[in-house]
Amino acid sequence: MRRYVRLALLCLLGGLCSLLYAAFCQLAGSGHTAAAGRHLQRDWMLQRAYVDGSAKGVHGASGFDIDHGEHHRRRYNVTKVRPVETMHLAVVACGERLEETVTMLKSAIIFSKTLLHFHIFAEDQLHAGFKEIFNTWAFPEKFTYTLYPITFPSENAAEWKKLFKPCASQRLFLPLILKHVDSLLYVDTDILFLRPVDDIWALLKTFNATQIAAMAPEHEEPRIGWYNRFARHPYYGKTGINSGVMLMNMTRMRRKHFKNDMTGARLRWGELLMPLLKKYKLNITWGDQDLLNIMFYHNPESLFVFPCQWNYRPDHCIYGSNCRESEEEGIFILHGNRGVYHDDKQPAFRAVYEAIKNYSFGSDLVQTLLDPLKLELKRTVHTYCGRIPTVFLKQLTKSIEDIYSSTPKGG
Repeated sequence: MRRYVRLALLCLLGGLCSLLYAAFCQLAGSGHTAAAGRHLQRDWMLQRAYVDGSAKGVHGASGFDIDHGEHHRRRYNVTKVRPVETMHLAVVACGERLEETVTMLKSAIIFSKTLLHFHIFAEDQLHAGFKEIFNTWAFPEKFTYTLYPITFPSENAAEWKKLFKPCASQRLFLPLILKHVDSLLYVDTDILFLRPVDDIWALLKTFNATQIAAMAPEHEEPRIGWYNRFARHPYYGKTGINSGVMLMNMTRMRRKHFKNDMTGARLRWGELLMPLLKKYKLNITWGDQDLLNIMFYHNPESLFVFPCQWNYRPDHCIYGSNCRESEEEGIFILHGNRGVYHDDKQPAFRAVYEAIKNYSFGSDLVQTLLDPLKLELKRTVHTYCGRIPTVFLKQLTKSIEDIYSSTPKGG
């Protein structure tokens, strides 16, 4: 009998131990689950921080330390989402330049593959017009934009504003205003892209260690060059440079100390502009472009020079073709300076402008842009530029073909 009592006590003791062990395991499991939950919440917040670009440095916006270790990513399956690459394009619009500027921006959107952000510096009365037009362009995956007022330093602001053309010298202050932008493509309002902006943007990666900006020569043929025949100030190279298309690494521009002919000390970009204007304002004709020529005359190692097809102007064909690269590959960027989009002096340039201006997004590019342009160019053969229609059509045709070849069927 005593044996059975001992056996019953042993059974009760074993059951009690089992209950205690189960309770302990449940408590420990709850702690582990809570810790795992905190890790998952952290991982989700990290993913959000990468998506919206708020994760910076060692600490993310969530306040958690960001662990980039392979073990962490493998254990919790964190996906690092890279910020969307953006190309930054700036333009300055004053006076009656709304339509021209919008047509330029349209050409950039049509052919480009990467997200564009437009930095538009415009007189206040133009802002409403830009907003109204952009509201009809429902392509958030193609472009975003910011409108800015025209802004000059308080010292001699009126003089800066009237230099050469209204507001044109605004471009000189872009590295100082857009401090958050690393690289930028500045273009005049009378520019038309005939190939993706991506392609000129890619030239930034070809800069050597000393180069901070890229522009095209003012002339290919010295016999018709302006700077080498008439300039009363220093200028870059043999024929000067044209600033209508200017690709900039603005981080480098802000850091560089520039050689100059005003002081033995090297000056930063912001320190250089006003002394340069004061010294040369009676000797310059083309305003801010002349000042850029002077800067790069003293700092030639800082300039990347791209071929004339990236900034093709009437001077390249008005007396006969003198841009060899455009004859081989076509025009990449058309520059209708001197108002040729709006008069009858260079009808070939005007034909390209009208074709892009009249194009409606979503329409067939061949039927509503390319074919009408071909017909118009046939009416321009009485001019030197009109006698070489292939330079206007070759790259444009290829750009349109590339769009349709990369678009999925039914897309």
